Amino acid sequence: MTNEEVKKNIWRNSLSSYLCQALKMGMGLLMFRMLYQTLSREEFGFWALLWSVFGFGTLLDFGFGFTAQKRVAELSAIGEWDHLSRILSTIFFVYLVIGLVMFAVVWAGSAQMISLFHIDPANQHRFRMLLILFFVGMGVTFPLGVFPEMLVGCQRIALVNTLFFLGVCGNFIGLCAAMYFHWGLMTLLAMGLLAAILPSIASAYYALRLLPKVRIRLRLFSMGMVRETTQFSLYAYVITVSNLLLAKTDQLVISTALAVAAVAIYQAGAKVGDMFINFTQMLPDAFSPAAAHLHAKGDKDFLRELLVNGTRLSVIIGTPLYMICAFYMQGLVRLLTGAPPSRETFWIGQVLLFWGYSSLITQSVSKRIFIMCGHEKKLMLITVAETILNLGLSIGLILHFKNVLCVALGSLISSMLVGWGYLWPWMIRESRLSGWQLAATIIFPIWLACLPLLGFLLFARFCPWFDFRGSTPIFIAESMLAFAVGGLCLWRGALKDGEREHLVAKFDKILGRVPA
Repeated sequence: MTNEEVKKNIWRNSLSSYLCQALKMGMGLLMFRMLYQTLSREEFGFWALLWSVFGFGTLLDFGFGFTAQKRVAELSAIGEWDHLSRILSTIFFVYLVIGLVMFAVVWAGSAQMISLFHIDPANQHRFRMLLILFFVGMGVTFPLGVFPEMLVGCQRIALVNTLFFLGVCGNFIGLCAAMYFHWGLMTLLAMGLLAAILPSIASAYYALRLLPKVRIRLRLFSMGMVRETTQFSLYAYVITVSNLLLAKTDQLVISTALAVAAVAIYQAGAKVGDMFINFTQMLPDAFSPAAAHLHAKGDKDFLRELLVNGTRLSVIIGTPLYMICAFYMQGLVRLLTGAPPSRETFWIGQVLLFWGYSSLITQSVSKRIFIMCGHEKKLMLITVAETILNLGLSIGLILHFKNVLCVALGSLISSMLVGWGYLWPWMIRESRLSGWQLAATIIFPIWLACLPLLGFLLFARFCPWFDFRGSTPIFIAESMLAFAVGGLCLWRGALKDGEREHLVAKFDKILGRVPA
């Protein structure tokens, strides 16, 4: 794969991720509202509990999924097909064993698990069947999960996005039919599981077509391969667990230090930061397989270009979004919760939003590239250190000041110390630029290009005609206008001529104006 093909894959994968994420968010909101209004409170709570368990299933991955991405990108670049077949076969059958053990444990202990949830006796048998069905689906999905990772390693993220988006569409159509015909919760759950399983089966078909010399066979399973992949997988797993702790422990700290009710104050503000982080991470996600491919080829010059330009493009996307979210924090929280935010919620949202923006500059791209270039142990130590510092600061501050905002400040301080104190200097060394030169490439020009947007936001904020705080339609219209101004600023001031031409060509192909 040439460097030009790598660039094209990054563009295609990134555009696909943003488009599919936007569409999935819209469908997800509709499905959430339909389920919330149709199911009983106990049914909806159990439904939400099951799918939250599905999310935590990543903890049973043990880092092998990330290893599959990395090894596919590396070994396909140098044609080591036999070695790659042994690694992927080993990961597949390890996943299969994990899925079978997980199902067996749940099946044997399902009655005891149901009793822990304080479910109405009239629903216990039905919910137990739902629990067993759900873990049958998880047991099937788990080994199939290696195939989407193979496609990611082949830099076919756009294909993965398309397949799973079609799964979401199918689930939405099935949900509408189930609501209309009153098919019940069991059918709803089965359709949700199929929406995860069928895209994985389709991923297997495309992955094996893209890698025709790769074989997934039981005879290729090797305990030696388990040991070979365990070291990197372990580092990747610890990083994943640390990131999960960074994202999920704030509520636990608040509820134990203050009260469960205080979590609602925090969560309302934190949701804006979560959406910002989720949206801005899609471009950095496209760099991981590209970095592994380039590292295997020994192309250090292109890796440096990917580090600098990848960070620059991420900041181009994140800067106007950060400005708009910061200025419209009150409207965003009101849109999410249906009520104006308290002063504490407002500042929690601002602190966590800035945390996400700072991390975007110093960590989002650099971590994804460095972990694919042999620095996984160092990154593991950095991430664990940040997690410990975050928890220590959050617990210490909230116990001393008895204020929910302290947890957000603990996250921000720890992230900035690690990001600007360690990862930014590391980026400077790897890019072979001075700190000023790096900032002049990826930060200053973008803020300069966004000055008209900043001027518009300041004008709208202090102009009585644009007061959105009491009107949702004004808020939506004004924020859409702000996005239009921001997009124009970036198009004219931040993007280079070649980047504009490339985007125009891409959209022309999508719209069918030129032959693909």
